[in-house]
Amino acid sequence: MKAKNRDQSLSDSRELDGSYDQLTDSVEDDFELSTVCHRPESMDKLQEQTKFTKKELQVLYRGFKNECPSGVVNEENFKTIYSQFFPQGDSSMYAHFLFEAFDTDKNGSVSFEDFVFGLSIILRGTINDRLNWAFNLYDLNKDGCITKEEMLDIMKSIYDMMGKYTYPNMQDDAPREHVESFFQKMDRNKDGVVTIEEFIESCQKDENIMQSMALFDNVI
Repeated sequence: MKAKNRDQSLSDSRELDGSYDQLTDSVEDDFELSTVCHRPESMDKLQEQTKFTKKELQVLYRGFKNECPSGVVNEENFKTIYSQFFPQGDSSMYAHFLFEAFDTDKNGSVSFEDFVFGLSIILRGTINDRLNWAFNLYDLNKDGCITKEEMLDIMKSIYDMMGKYTYPNMQDDAPREHVESFFQKMDRNKDGVVTIEEFIESCQKDENIMQSMALFDNVI
């Protein structure tokens, strides 16, 4: 029974990356099982649960497997990978928040399923799906509302990530001013926190936010 499960697991992952080769099957079995600690779900399941095609999933899996041969990525590795995209700044804190958002089961690691489910929402979800995901990112303690402090932590991490080269004339209090401006628009009842309803309503009325979300429609 164990051998059957192992064979199915190998078959699923090879279906994803398109790398199945009968000639090297026996050699790869032993090597792969010694280095991989997580195998993704089958292609059919991932297609059902996301908005990606089979080809897109294969492309994503090859990239994920290349960066994370074990099948999962921990926070430190995630930060290292993410920092490559923002060499001009310090992306570590924003990467921490992003990792927390992808790590939905809170086990300290992100699997290919975790990654692709989040990416499917960000790139292919409805406006409401995307805004809900963004709200979850900003709601750092997951209590159902966003405080100024939480928004400020995220905003500071974004400015740190973009770096002084991107914003050479940026003042130190720019993130706080940005947050104050956002809160004036979003905190409709002036109770000091932003609820999911206030967040979604405010974002939908903001033309710039809607345009930025539309940019993701044709990615991949």
